[in-house]
Amino acid sequence: MNKYFIYCRKSSEQEDRQILSLPAQEQELKELAKKQGLQIVGVYKESQTAHKIGRSDFNEMLNRIEAGEANSILVWDESRLARNSLDGGKIIYMIDLGQIVEIRKPSKIYTNTPDDKSWLAMCFMMSKKESDDKGVNVRRGLKAKAEQGWAPNSSTRVGYMWDKLAERGNKTILVDPLRFNLIRKAWDYMLTGTYTVPQILDLLNNEWGYRSAVHKSLGGKPMWRSKLYEIFTDPFYYGEFEYNGQHYKGKHQPMVTVDEFDKVQYLLGRNGRPRPKSHKFNYVGLMVCGECGASITCEEKVKSQKNGNVHFYIYYHCTKRKNPNCTQESIEEKELEKQIDEVLSRIQISERFKNWAIKYLNEVNNKEVDDRNVILKSIQKAYKDIVNRIDNLVKLKISPQNTDGSLLSDEEFKSQKQTLLKEKARLEEKMNDTGDRVTRWLELSEKTFDFATYARYRFANGTPEEKRQIFAGLGSNLVLKDKIVAVNLEKPLEFISNIKTQEDKIWQRLEPLKKTDNAIQIEDLWTNNTGMLRD
Repeated sequence: MNKYFIYCRKSSEQEDRQILSLPAQEQELKELAKKQGLQIVGVYKESQTAHKIGRSDFNEMLNRIEAGEANSILVWDESRLARNSLDGGKIIYMIDLGQIVEIRKPSKIYTNTPDDKSWLAMCFMMSKKESDDKGVNVRRGLKAKAEQGWAPNSSTRVGYMWDKLAERGNKTILVDPLRFNLIRKAWDYMLTGTYTVPQILDLLNNEWGYRSAVHKSLGGKPMWRSKLYEIFTDPFYYGEFEYNGQHYKGKHQPMVTVDEFDKVQYLLGRNGRPRPKSHKFNYVGLMVCGECGASITCEEKVKSQKNGNVHFYIYYHCTKRKNPNCTQESIEEKELEKQIDEVLSRIQISERFKNWAIKYLNEVNNKEVDDRNVILKSIQKAYKDIVNRIDNLVKLKISPQNTDGSLLSDEEFKSQKQTLLKEKARLEEKMNDTGDRVTRWLELSEKTFDFATYARYRFANGTPEEKRQIFAGLGSNLVLKDKIVAVNLEKPLEFISNIKTQEDKIWQRLEPLKKTDNAIQIEDLWTNNTGMLRD
């Protein structure tokens, strides 16, 4: 009597979609063995593709057959045994040697005959061809989907979902209404620069109630830390994705901007992989050439290294529209930003000094409020007089004694009224200006001190648009010559540059006392510095 191994296999690949589950295969084959009186030595159930070699249970079964523990195999169909030429060839060879006497399935029995072996070999070959064809078709379909802007593997992206109502093959990627806003909130916290990934993970799981999507018996789990890191480094979330080594622009709704994504990479200490994208040139239109006066433009260059790495460089140079023979050379953006940082360092003041300066300005403000009130009362009195004069002029014009125009002619009335109305408008403007003047200059001063204190840090860590605004805020006459950018600071910033020098000298005087509480000494020195107060 032959001794049989039952072998059941199912994988998650496309070609196994319609195959019975492992328990169903086992039940069907055990019932078949019982009906036909077959002796079963063991059962092997394996969830692995047969397209590649290396199935552990399959190899163990063949080793036990070679050892003589069994001589036959009971399977659901031939494709369960082999979908590659090496495993299929080994089975045929073991039949040739007599180690395998019989391979049985519900509808057919293979024995050591030329016809059976040829048919079995053909079944293995057709099974392999079916896998190869489906693999090619699947890859072709996935590539077409990627070219249309839909990431084939987007099901793993937290915060998104496939459109379940769309036809198969035409499904699009939608926002997951339950998780999209939670993941966006995690990005927002990361962008602040004050939260670590573990801290955000704790908030996400324990305070915001995040749980993964449920599919059958899987899901409903909290976020893993590795998954959150994966989210923060995946270009899919700003609208691009990579498939089969190529970059594609996605049609799905981005969760973050490119600038936000790049900022998170910086906060994570990552450079990120070079990726093609339309670059926003930060400083175009702000500078002129110091030799010919033409505008400064820029261009992006890509350099590939032998090791496969790709680097992107941005160079600024003269357009040469005014003088084609202009001799000025280009400067790389990184070098330009170093020079901007150096300018920002010349106006950077300490937060302690900023707070003292605002405190001093508020004291000045309180004094000016008194002056403003005196001026405002004077203007209000003059305004009241003008209104009375206009009223009297109108009364004179319409009085019974002036019916013939002997007291005030039409021309005189028009001329005098126009003059009084102009004066009235001037006084109204002056009242409004006087009322808001102190508030405006104090607000402007606070913004200027705030800019001087934090601009350097914001320039180093900000978005491209923020960097552009900071550079433009330094001055209106920005000149590039001999690879050096010359900046004529705006008047308030020029004052702060002078203050910066005085502040540094005061700090040097107090250097031996830096470990003690010297706040009172510092403020006294600042208060007694006439040059500093004047600026």
